Amino acid sequence: MSYTAEINRSNPSCFLFLIDQSGSMSDQFGAGESTKTKAEGVADAINRLLQNLVIKCAKSEGVRDYYHVGVIGYGNRVGSAFGGQLSSRDLVPISEIASNPCRIEPRSKKVDDGAGGIVEQSVKFPIWFEPVASGGTPMCQTFSQAKTVLDGWLNQHAKCFPPIVINITDGESTDGDPSSASMAVRELKGDDGNVLLFNLHVSSHRATPITFADSEELLPDQFAKLLFGMSSRLPDYMRQIARQEGFTVSDNTRGFAFNADLLSVIQFLDIGTRPSNLR
Repeated sequence: MSYTAEINRSNPSCFLFLIDQSGSMSDQFGAGESTKTKAEGVADAINRLLQNLVIKCAKSEGVRDYYHVGVIGYGNRVGSAFGGQLSSRDLVPISEIASNPCRIEPRSKKVDDGAGGIVEQSVKFPIWFEPVASGGTPMCQTFSQAKTVLDGWLNQHAKCFPPIVINITDGESTDGDPSSASMAVRELKGDDGNVLLFNLHVSSHRATPITFADSEELLPDQFAKLLFGMSSRLPDYMRQIARQEGFTVSDNTRGFAFNADLLSVIQFLDIGTRPSNLR
């Protein structure tokens, strides 16, 4: 499987994020120094990623539709987690995402003042996805919906760079073993290879994060091993990116992180969505 198809306006690719919105996502991250809840941290990470994708696709004439993006939330309900004008949409062209944030929120960030100090600067932060934490963790239903969405996409974009699915969760599935449903997603394929499915576990426990594992040997429980087994191996170009970021990877390394803190979430999403062949 090559994962070499060029990504352009006539042959776009897509990202589909599956976001656990169960009640336990109201807990704080266990690792790292963040005081945010897991729901807040993940929402910030996804909104930042969407903003970066918009910037990446912006040209002088406007935002080019190199990608279509979907966010499926699962908790009390399973469905599109976009807000505002995009609510209920499955996969949305990146130009429409650029034009339709729910709202713009003022934020502050620390920047170099040019004289060896740090100052806070006010910035505008677009919000497409709000933090939610309520209900169970219906992962089987979520993967089934993801398969339906991607099946339709691949029927229309058979030559695309394969879709990338990133599942972010903090708990075990409450509607059965998701192994078969996740396998059905990974078995979807176009001319350039199978759909890539990555799993990111976020936790309230203070333990050393394990990112881009190539074996289940060091994973502490059956749930972690289940998510590892559900994850795709990293394609070659993504292993090269991970190495450049300081990770030790092998041919067996999978797109999986256990007990991720907020920094690990951001880094994992960056590596997992960085294109190799955007034109």
